[in-house]
This record gives sequence, structure tokens and C-alpha cells, in this order.
Amino acid sequence: MANLLEKIKETSNFLKGKIDRDYKHGVILGSGLGNLTKEISNHVKIPYTEIPNFPVSTVKGHGGSLIFGELGGKNIVAMSGRFHYYEGYSMEEVTFPVRVMKALGVETLLVSNASGGMNADFEVGDLMIITDHINLHAEHPLRGKNYEELGPRFPNMNNAYCQELVKKGLQVALDNDIEVHTGVYAGLQGPTFETPAEYKMLHVIGADAVGMSTVPEVIVARHGGMDVFAISVISDIGYPFEKADKVTHEFVLKKAAEAEPKMTLLITELLKSI
Repeated sequence: MANLLEKIKETSNFLKGKIDRDYKHGVILGSGLGNLTKEISNHVKIPYTEIPNFPVSTVKGHGGSLIFGELGGKNIVAMSGRFHYYEGYSMEEVTFPVRVMKALGVETLLVSNASGGMNADFEVGDLMIITDHINLHAEHPLRGKNYEELGPRFPNMNNAYCQELVKKGLQVALDNDIEVHTGVYAGLQGPTFETPAEYKMLHVIGADAVGMSTVPEVIVARHGGMDVFAISVISDIGYPFEKADKVTHEFVLKKAAEAEPKMTLLITELLKSI
């Protein structure tokens, strides 16, 4: 069986044969946020099913293609649809596309998601730039053999979310009259939405929003030395209880889609500034 390094090499060589320019910026699109792909001037679009070693997204609201194109004046690699641990994939599979992006030369990763809010100042549809995270996933994405070619055995996570990119994102929001918060994101396994007691617990330990993605991808990106910017659309409220929604996946997709134009503008303008 091929090891991780061999899989990365096989997949990246396949993709290099499809492109004719450099791509230094990667974008991962979350639940209900795939319409940003309409703003990308496509160079190449490759279905996941055609890419060696790639999983296939199985969740409603997620596309299934890797897009090489231009956004905000930058060449980008965009994942239209991501993979989740709760789908049955291993953490290696969930984060494999990030490894491949790194092998293709991506230096900066922009990540989006739809998340549940746990901050009294938040409303459904708000944006939150992530400044830190709490990893509560059942399996760590770096568990197992470490390949020094990919990163150190014990990576430092003090600056998981690049503070310079956070500052630029806040300035973009200010310049474009976009209301945006900053906060801590808690990553859980899913696929159940949190119970009231779990929402309260997450609030107490310092989380402002919660979701079922992002954290594994960010850890692997930082392991590989990439700079990371991440943003959440607050698609439902779980705490405080008087503001809580009766959340369903369809509700999340709907609210994320409604907020998407703001996120698209922010990401596009952020790319112009870096």
C-alpha cells in the first residue's frame, strides 16, 4: 500500500499535468458557500472523482471539484466541497487535499465554514474571522507516522491563524462596510448538532462558534508551514438559549447562502491585498 508521501506525489503530479501556471493561494469552501466559485475565472476544473487518491464529498451543500482559476487578481486552487471525519473518512483523507495543495506550491490557505454561534453579540448571518480554535475532534490529524518532509513532529500552534491576515481581513471588512466579529472556533466530530448542554459547555470553555470542519485542515496546513485565514458564517445560534434556533442542515444551508455575498466580497478583497 502506498504511503502518504507516495500518494501526495502521485496526486500532485497528476494535477501538475493539468495546469500551466503557479498557484500560491488555496481556498476551501464550506457548507452552503459554494457559489463563490461563480466569481472564479476558471483555468481548469477537475471533478474529485477524476483525481487519484481523492475522496468524494457526500454532503448536501458541498460541490465536488477542484478548481484552478483566478480570484481577486490571484491564481487560486479552490475546493468546491470538503471532506469530513463524520462521513467515514480518516483524518488523513479529510486533510489530504491540503497536503496536495502544499505540494503544488500553495503558501496561503483561506478556509470558510458555516457554524453555530455561542456569543450573545452574534446574530444569524454574521461573519466571524477565526483567531484561534479548540480541537475537540476524536482523532488528531497528525496522529501516526510523521514525515519530516511534510512538517515537524510537534508543530507550534501559537499562530495557527495568521495575525497579519486577520488584520487585513478586518480592514477589508471596514473598507467595505461589512460587519464582522472575531472569535474562537470549536471543532467537533459531528454529525449531530450540539445539545443545549454542549453549547453551554463550549461557551464556558471559551468558544464563540462551533462546527464540524476546519480545525483538521488548519492543523495540517500549519504543519506544512502555510499561512491560514479562516472565516465562519454564523448560520444558527446555539447559545444563549433565548436566542437558540431549532437547527437543521437545511436551515444552515439557507442561512449560509444568504450571508454568502458578504463572505465572497471579503475573501475576494482579501486576496487582492495579499
